[in-house]
Amino acid sequence: MHTSVLVAGASLAGLRAAEQLRAAGWTGPVTVIGAEPHMPYNRPPLSKEALAGKASFESLAFRPRASVADVHWRLGTPLTAADLDRRTVELADGARLSYDALVVATGTRPRRLRCPGPLAGRHTVRTVDDARALQRELTRPGAHVVVVGGGFIGCEVAATALALGAASVTVVDPLPLPMVGPLGPLLAGALLKRHERRGVRFALGAGVAGFEGDERVTGVALADGTVLAADVVVEAVGSVANTEWLDGNGLDLSDGVLTDGQLRVGGRAEVVAVGDVARFPNARYDDVPRRVEHWSMPADTARHAARVLAGQLSGTGAELEPFSPLPTFWSDQHDFRLQSFGAPSLGLGDVRVLDGDPDGDVLVGYHREERLVGVVGLGGAEVAARVARFRAELTQRVRPLRSSLS
Repeated sequence: MHTSVLVAGASLAGLRAAEQLRAAGWTGPVTVIGAEPHMPYNRPPLSKEALAGKASFESLAFRPRASVADVHWRLGTPLTAADLDRRTVELADGARLSYDALVVATGTRPRRLRCPGPLAGRHTVRTVDDARALQRELTRPGAHVVVVGGGFIGCEVAATALALGAASVTVVDPLPLPMVGPLGPLLAGALLKRHERRGVRFALGAGVAGFEGDERVTGVALADGTVLAADVVVEAVGSVANTEWLDGNGLDLSDGVLTDGQLRVGGRAEVVAVGDVARFPNARYDDVPRRVEHWSMPADTARHAARVLAGQLSGTGAELEPFSPLPTFWSDQHDFRLQSFGAPSLGLGDVRVLDGDPDGDVLVGYHREERLVGVVGLGGAEVAARVARFRAELTQRVRPLRSSLS
């Protein structure tokens, strides 16, 4: 009987896990299970190019490598339970599947606001179906749009809605600046000015108390008593890791799936986690486990986890160096881009302008213990290239910072 690998999750992380298992030399059976009926597709354009109609939703599908032509895809059926001791999982259709090795790649879903009021007219942006439904609403003339949440998705959707002709776009956030958590006040303030100059309004420092309307939302009531007119509401208030199906296995699921420095789960050599759902220590910085929801993480985690798993299954694998990826992200908003390498959030206590000016194109460095740990550029198309010049410094030999656990 052939040893089998089950990949739980059919998004980008699941696809990359299957491809990297083959690249690592694993030739046995691989089955990928996905809750959505779609083959893996690119999610970042859902709040930008695809939502704006500049790219078709069909064009977002990834083209799997030839190496995974024999992988079995079981789509449109969510996972509901797992027994890691017995090495089985259960699906929503009642099926029970056995495995010899498991890749946890179930990702995240949007967090929803628990406020009184109607549900009709309220949207999230995570799936192709979400984006299609929102696009139909945003292309109606004269829409008044309220975006709840001033993070990556919220700011991108606000820019896209304005470009589609919305009569008004207002971003609501309880924090004092958009994206202040990952960027800090310096760049967040510059970002706010850019959005306001292009017509986006902000209601900052105020939370949502409820939604006005009978069968459909007509307004957003804030905690300070303000009511914002709204035909369309987009909830961009963070994510929740899809881990409920792993309940009852003694795992730390407090924020995603906790792994060790090799991406192994719960001390089990045959279970690894990849992508947005994985909470891992990055040896480049310290030993604090964190989830990283950047586009580069599915590929980076899959590459390392596949090597670990393939070595375990073949019995020939040696212990690898601890996982130490260099996180990257970008965000296109209006006619400017945010481009980042490293971990800016670890250096918010020491932020320095490296080049340029916050009112124009600017490069900002984030430092921790006098060490550069992240660089972010804000501005035109050339900013990304200028930020990339710092990759060599950011990827120098891993020298872990002092653990914040000590």
